[in-house]
Amino acid sequence: MTDRVRPSLDELGRVLAEPMRLRVLRELLGGTPLPAGALAVRIGVAPSTVSSHLARLAGAGLIQIETVGRTREARLADPTVADAIESLLRLSSEDPVSSLSAHDRRTALRRARRCYDHLAGDLGIAIADRAISDGWIVDHDGSWTFATEAGTVGSALGIPVTLTSPSRPLVRPCMDWTERRPHVAGQLGAAILAGMLHAGWLRRRRDDRALTITPRGRDHFAALGLTSQ
Repeated sequence: MTDRVRPSLDELGRVLAEPMRLRVLRELLGGTPLPAGALAVRIGVAPSTVSSHLARLAGAGLIQIETVGRTREARLADPTVADAIESLLRLSSEDPVSSLSAHDRRTALRRARRCYDHLAGDLGIAIADRAISDGWIVDHDGSWTFATEAGTVGSALGIPVTLTSPSRPLVRPCMDWTERRPHVAGQLGAAILAGMLHAGWLRRRRDDRALTITPRGRDHFAALGLTSQ
């Protein structure tokens, strides 16, 4: 929220004290802008209810709402909001599983998912481990330094890796809320996810932020020694 007025701590607490607003923010963690109707379906409430919560979240600077044609779409304001929500998720217990579909969704989220614009889950952690073991990233007691070139990472993974956001850190650890271990965020994390989506190794799911690993992706990840449970 670098270019906006930050809410006071009291105001932030009042906004986040409503569980429904936290659920909205959690759904927006995937980085894809969503209209109120789509959020309502995912959460299981009326669109008018979601709209009122979106207004409060926008007023606190936590989301941005943009008009696209006849639709108004919401997205997280910036990566710092995503970091805050991931941190809250790490402090919480997982939602109870009450159906087979909920179990499948949780399994998919653990395997591979979008965390704002980078890759999280077991696959994201496997890539972070590879990055450190191969020296692409140097870990200084929890602070990461990018120690090579984007082309080196791209050649090793077999995908284009292009760093395009100079205002963001090149690389930083983002603690994974399901496994409590870091995955790769920053420009490098975003570029790796974009490259894997472009290569068809991963595919977005329509109704949540989990990512489907395609048959082509499974073959490539196995060849690279990257495993996801």
